[in-house]
Amino acid sequence: MNFITNILNSLGWYPTVFVLMLLESTVIPVPSEFVVTPAAYHAASGSLNVFLIILYATLGADIGASINYFVALYVGRPVVYKFANSKWGKMCLLNKEKVEKSEKYFDDHGVAATLTGRFVPVIRHLISIPAGLARMNYWKFLLFTTIGAGGWHSILAALGWYLHAIVPEDQLNDKIGEYAEYIKIVILGLILLAILYFVVKKWVLKKK
Repeated sequence: MNFITNILNSLGWYPTVFVLMLLESTVIPVPSEFVVTPAAYHAASGSLNVFLIILYATLGADIGASINYFVALYVGRPVVYKFANSKWGKMCLLNKEKVEKSEKYFDDHGVAATLTGRFVPVIRHLISIPAGLARMNYWKFLLFTTIGAGGWHSILAALGWYLHAIVPEDQLNDKIGEYAEYIKIVILGLILLAILYFVVKKWVLKKK
């Protein structure tokens, strides 16, 4: 992912982080861990403000997710699925199965899926589509998206800050890939535990 770091260096960190995270929240596969984490890595040296990195990344995610939301809201399910299976959809690494997976996640977890989905690979940049298809209240959608995206970007920024102290820059991308996998596993585990907690709690309340 050196080309992403080169773009960040060439065009300016804050606007590039904003644009790339906007694209990631549409249907364009931009890996956020290779954008926010390197930016935070450089912030640890004092050249950038890590809080501004999180802010720009989250604002970009909000706008990108809103684009998906309104497109899905106004064009409807048939057009969304037609695009997913088209040549252009496949160029974006999109397909019918991925959209179906995001819809199922939304159906299973309700409106909170727009928050928790920001932490789930594949689901992250598509969860706004089923929210639009379901005509979820936009302001609630935006609130949950902001919290979820802000949380995810904060984790990535913390990783970049931590790696600055232990990894030279020429090894950064390799370490990001390694640590990102651990983070995904932990987050998925926490989400599953949270789901299990609410299911058990609901079952206990029904019994009472």
